[in-house]
Amino acid sequence: MQVQFNTDDGVPGTESLRAKVEAEVRASLDRFAEDLTRVEIHLTDENQAKGGERDKRCMIEARPRGGAPVAVTHHGSSLEEAWEGAADKLERLLEHHFGRLHQQKGAPSIRDNPLR
Repeated sequence: MQVQFNTDDGVPGTESLRAKVEAEVRASLDRFAEDLTRVEIHLTDENQAKGGERDKRCMIEARPRGGAPVAVTHHGSSLEEAWEGAADKLERLLEHHFGRLHQQKGAPSIRDNPLR
């Protein structure tokens, strides 16, 4: 799984920030690594110099193998709150996406329970 990290002019794209965000997002999505080709992380400060509450935004786009890309966005008061929220949302989205994808038709039904 390749990870791309992008920032806008309002967010200093330092190497330490990139490493921290990438490590946390990788840890969050580690179990999906074989099913994803690329993950793109975009951090922005929507108000930049003006400041404000919940003006930091993180958008994460994941590209499943052989499937359409999926993306989530989360706003927060800090960059950390924004990327952690987006990573959590993407993890839940991928659980749902791959759960349905790997769900087998004809699997045992609750109606087939002999204890019933």
